This record gives sequence, structure tokens and C-alpha cells, in this order.
Amino acid sequence: MDTRTGLPVVGMVGGGQLARMTHQAAISLGQSLRVLAAGEHDSAGLVAGEVVYGHHTDLEALRAFARGVDVLTFDHEHVPGEHLLTLAVEGFVLRPGPESLAFAQNKLLMRERMAAHGFPGPAFAEVNDVGDALKFGEAHSWPVVLKAASGGYDGKGVWMLDSPEDAGALIPELLDAGTPLLVEAKVAMRRELSALVARSPFGQGAAWPVVETVQSDGINTEVLAPAPGLTAKQTHEAQELALRIAEELEVVGVLAVELFETDGGLLVNELAMRPHNSGHWTMDGCRTSQFEQHLRAVLDYPLGVTDLLSPTVMANVLGAPETPAMRPDERLHHLFARFPDARVHLYGKGERPGRKLGHVNLLGPLDDDLRRRARLAAHWLSHAEWLDGHQIH
Repeated sequence: MDTRTGLPVVGMVGGGQLARMTHQAAISLGQSLRVLAAGEHDSAGLVAGEVVYGHHTDLEALRAFARGVDVLTFDHEHVPGEHLLTLAVEGFVLRPGPESLAFAQNKLLMRERMAAHGFPGPAFAEVNDVGDALKFGEAHSWPVVLKAASGGYDGKGVWMLDSPEDAGALIPELLDAGTPLLVEAKVAMRRELSALVARSPFGQGAAWPVVETVQSDGINTEVLAPAPGLTAKQTHEAQELALRIAEELEVVGVLAVELFETDGGLLVNELAMRPHNSGHWTMDGCRTSQFEQHLRAVLDYPLGVTDLLSPTVMANVLGAPETPAMRPDERLHHLFARFPDARVHLYGKGERPGRKLGHVNLLGPLDDDLRRRARLAAHWLSHAEWLDGHQIH
């Protein structure tokens, strides 16, 4: 309990952009989120009032941090599972808990649990040697998708195997490096969706509108909220699926269920038990943002309403191949001069190719013009060039 405010203290492990935006939401709830950051230049470390420096793989740093907060939560899934279990056994409150987080940390465990409870997903198999992948490919046809069971993100840790030769060349190298692997059938999908929900310790659940996510090289570049053309029945099915998964895994906080929409229905792709890139649109387009909702959930407050305020396009600002000569503040100046309605969220990160530097939300009818404007805005902020040739002077 914070003796200054009389309010419980939330500590978030990880100082990235998710912690930064959770801190923004915490302010209006009377909180100053306490953050365990790896370094002084971490995104959240630049703005949060209470920052502790330490690494998420250091048990002593985690333990010392946990002693100063009422509840511990996370902006990534990379805290070692054995550390999480140790903290839980020692009586610290972790939300979500280690038993839940295990299914976000290990894709094979997740697939096995989903299959055991009848949740829809692609065929899969554990890979302990090349023969496992060859047998799977023969049974399910090539190409197949090879995944690192743990540690992957933003397209990293995922490989497309087009043939037995590809499997024979890559798998021994990965296994020798100690990478746990699984293989999945390649899904013929129409598009990718995300069903974002939240659940409290009390068991209350809330679901946001289902969104469409657009990927490029494994990185989410654009989110359309709500997903265009999704029927009310399909929306309800996706939301109910995500809420049932949250209950089954006893998730506390925000849960993102990434989905494949196929001709045969919805398939679960991956899970994230934290605020998620597919929910950044909620900061401007929804009555309760995913960041405020995550705080409400981990504090066991009643959850906020998730009504849509406006259809929204979210576009990620991804670092350019070469850092522009024009400074970020000047880029912002010109962006607002052209698109004064753009809602910009920058993460305070140093620029490098492909890095998520921020996102832009634009509200309005989900038509081609809104999507075009969002893409133009995001590209301008990262590259300092207008894709349509617009002249700034």
C-alpha cells in the first residue's frame, strides 16, 4: 500500500512500451506504476515516476522488486518460469500467475492444453529430431510451419519449411542450439483476427470488439477495429472463445487470442497474457483502454465497459532502414499540420530498422481513405517521407 495515497501499488516487470502506456493509464487511477526496467533508456523508464533497475532473469532483483508492491504484473512473457513459481511460493501476488503464464511462454504447452479442451487449432507435433518433422510433413503435406516453443516474438522463432530438405537443413542446427521446437500445419486462412478480453480474480470478464490484424514479415503493421465484414455471430463466437480460454487458464488481466479465420471457422494461433499490439486502438477508440482494464483486472476492481467509441485504424510506426535527418519533433509538426485528427503515441525509443517506435490511431469510417491516411502518417513519422508525394513546404 502506498502510504501517500492509500492505494495499492502495482509493479510491472519490464520497461517497454506496454509498461509506458500502462503507466499513463495508472495516473488517472491515482497510481504511479512501479516499473522494473533493464536500463535507464527503457521506454517506461523515461516517464514512470518509480523505476527500479534490474533484469527480469535475476531472481534477487525480482524478489526485491516484488517486496515493494502489492501485485506484480508483466509487460512481456520472458521472466523464467522457475522464478515466477518461486515468487508465488514465497507469497507474492502475481497476476497473471505462473500456471497461467506458462501457456503464453511455451507454445507447445499451449497447443497441448488447447487440444485437450477442444479449442480449435491447427494440427501440431513436438519436434525432437528431424524425423518428427518429416513424419508430420508426410501426414499433413508440405509446407509446414516450424516454431520455437519459447522465446519467439514478432515473427522471430517461426520458419516455413517447404520440403523435407528444408527440415533436414534447419532443424539439427536449432536443436543443437538448445531451441525447443514444434511443427504446425500451414493454415489456409482468409485473414488474421484478434479477440482481446480481460478477466479479474473475481471471475468477471469483458471483451472488446474483435479486430483484424495485418501482418508484414511477421510484424503487425495495421489493426482494423472492428474487423470489417465480421458477422455478429462470428464476433460472438470469437469473443466467447477468448473468454472461455481466459477462464480455463485462469488468466488475470488482459488476454489476446490471436486467431486465423478460415473457411472452416476460427483457429487459435497464439496467446498473449498482457496488453497487446492488437489492442492499442482502444486508447482512443474505446470507452476503456486495454491498459486501464489490465490495471483494473490485476487490482480486482470491477472491469470497465468496452463499447466502441468509433471505428479505428491503428498503424504501427516502424523504424526506417536509415534514420531520417529530420528530427522526430519536426516530423510530428508536419504530421499534425496535414492530419490534425491523428492520435499519435510515441514510445521514446531510439530509432533502428523495423523497431516499433510508436503507433497512430485514426478514428472514423473504416474506408480506404482512413486506412490510407493511417499508413501515410505512420510512414511519415518513421521515414520523414510522404508516400503520396505530398510536399511539406
